[in-house]
Amino acid sequence: MYPVSDAFLRAVRSNTRKYFWTGTIVTRGGMTYEFGAKEIVKGSGYISRQCCGSTEIELGTVYAAEMGITLLSDIDRYTLENAQVTLVFHLVLADGSVEDVPMGVFEVSEANRLAKCLELKAYDFMLRFDKSFNGFETVGTAYDFIALCCKRCKVEFANKRAEIDAMPNGGVTLSVYTENDIETCRDVLFYVAQVLGGFFIINREGKLELRKYGKDPVMKVEQRHRFSSSFSDFITRYTAVSSTNKQTQIAEYYALDPDNGLTMNLGVNPLLQFGLKETREMLCRNILADLSVIRYVPFDSDTIGNPALDPGDVLTFAGGQADEGQITCITSIRQKIGGKQSLKCVGKNPRLAQAKSRNDKNISGLLNQIEDNAKTGKIGIHTFTNASAHEIGQTKVKLISIQFASSEENHMQFFAQVVVDVAADPVERSAEASGTVVIPFPGGSGSGTGNGMEGSDGTGEALDGGNSENDVTGNVAGNVSGNENAGSGDDASGGSDAGSGGGSEISVDVSLPVKWQEDGQAVCHAVFEFNNEEIVEHCPVETWHSGKHILSLYYPIEKIVANYTNTFNVYLWMENGSGTVDVGDCIASVSGQAMAAGEAWDGKLEVEDYTTRFAIGGGLNVNGFRELLSMQMKETVNRGFEVYFAERAGISGFSRPVEMEDV
Repeated sequence: MYPVSDAFLRAVRSNTRKYFWTGTIVTRGGMTYEFGAKEIVKGSGYISRQCCGSTEIELGTVYAAEMGITLLSDIDRYTLENAQVTLVFHLVLADGSVEDVPMGVFEVSEANRLAKCLELKAYDFMLRFDKSFNGFETVGTAYDFIALCCKRCKVEFANKRAEIDAMPNGGVTLSVYTENDIETCRDVLFYVAQVLGGFFIINREGKLELRKYGKDPVMKVEQRHRFSSSFSDFITRYTAVSSTNKQTQIAEYYALDPDNGLTMNLGVNPLLQFGLKETREMLCRNILADLSVIRYVPFDSDTIGNPALDPGDVLTFAGGQADEGQITCITSIRQKIGGKQSLKCVGKNPRLAQAKSRNDKNISGLLNQIEDNAKTGKIGIHTFTNASAHEIGQTKVKLISIQFASSEENHMQFFAQVVVDVAADPVERSAEASGTVVIPFPGGSGSGTGNGMEGSDGTGEALDGGNSENDVTGNVAGNVSGNENAGSGDDASGGSDAGSGGGSEISVDVSLPVKWQEDGQAVCHAVFEFNNEEIVEHCPVETWHSGKHILSLYYPIEKIVANYTNTFNVYLWMENGSGTVDVGDCIASVSGQAMAAGEAWDGKLEVEDYTTRFAIGGGLNVNGFRELLSMQMKETVNRGFEVYFAERAGISGFSRPVEMEDV
């Protein structure tokens, strides 16, 4: 709920209210048009927001708000492409003052001209996130993914890093599974919001904001404030989540005790594919904890409206057929400009969901048969971009890390482009500046009788021949002489002209030391590392002045071993300066044929043993395990490893509940 004063809440609940709407249109060319209630065609304006679909509560949604309005205006419709429209609701309080509530910032998508009117349809900044994401294999926390998308799409993020990191899954390092259905930044936000257990909306200031479902009501809706309403006879609640593991093609199911509610199917989330099963379970159970607060009664109601309400706000209803002891949540809201407000909460009935068996739930989360990635001739690509900024200095910084596997022995190619903002150390330069200075002396009425000691200038005045530091003539005379004895200079230098009034000139050779600082050159070194081995044969080096530069990298990766996970790392370090690689300024890829989507074998062996049928109360024979273990490394890639063998004690027996036939 948008923060408003208590006086606003009292005024909006009163039997009568006095209010008005205003708006502003700002075109891409910078033109501004103001409009008010007189320009708005009555009954034409609306604002629609939602955080769920039309049937059930959803997680991770990224719905865009829609605004429509008809204006009595002669604005040229061709100038309104991508123009920004801002709407404000003004409510007159009991004391006569006016409190403003911003209703959002929208970008025009359609502008239709009628005879005297202009029809506008606009959406908020969520549509900006429909830019291609290219399936980058990015690594970072949830905030890093969000910041990367916001930077690319030029939308501010309302939440702070500390706020996101404090969430249960906010501090976990996430990675995008290579084989995914991500196409746009909006898809990335959808999966990130799922991991964080919330949903994204564009708030009233035009900023991206993450919100979660809650249980604390923000307002009570009385019967006298409702034109119509209908309430369900069940409570929507969730007690389990299901997430499909793409590698095993099995839906992993996690539930509360007792598990008697709905199951939230997360589908195939690319951010929930990597890591141990324990890590995925921890992430899913944190999501389940956020979902467990949902105990909402679905409803549909037309009210007098409170423009401060937002999707996700928890309400209580009183009077009539409403149950005051239950809570509900706004999943969609439609505000008519100058009219009523329609609120809705969707949800499914848990009792009907119980008819589905746990096996059915698992089957619903299984993947369809995917194409065999080991086919030769199929070109695959693994991509990477940095989700956090890096400072490049004199120590090596790992900038790129890509893991990939191939189903057959072949060759791969590595490409990368990095935008580096360089700050080179300044360099001090020195030199000697030499030249000749010509000093004119004005002529006088007397004859020049000056000499090196007296320095006469033709006027008859005697000057100090260099004894005073402030006497220019004496100094000049001393310089002309070539030594410290001013009297040994040329006698003609001080009075060669016989008082004709034409003056004289003195030429002086000057040599001065000069020092200055100029922009130096920073040297950037790139180091390639393949499977923990540094590649010393090829080490790219670039020399730059201060400013932004593009570093292009390429390396052919030869003799890829089949069915093994390979890691290609790139390190950067600089001397004679420093550099910065901002978020999203590094893109890289590894491409080649027969690239496998799955991980290589991690070295885990599973052994099973079976026993024959036995009588309850009788003996159970167990074979002793005395096995000689041996191993042989066939891997041609050098890796560090340790081997540890321990003799396992013989098993004497075990017990387990069993079901017997015909008992």
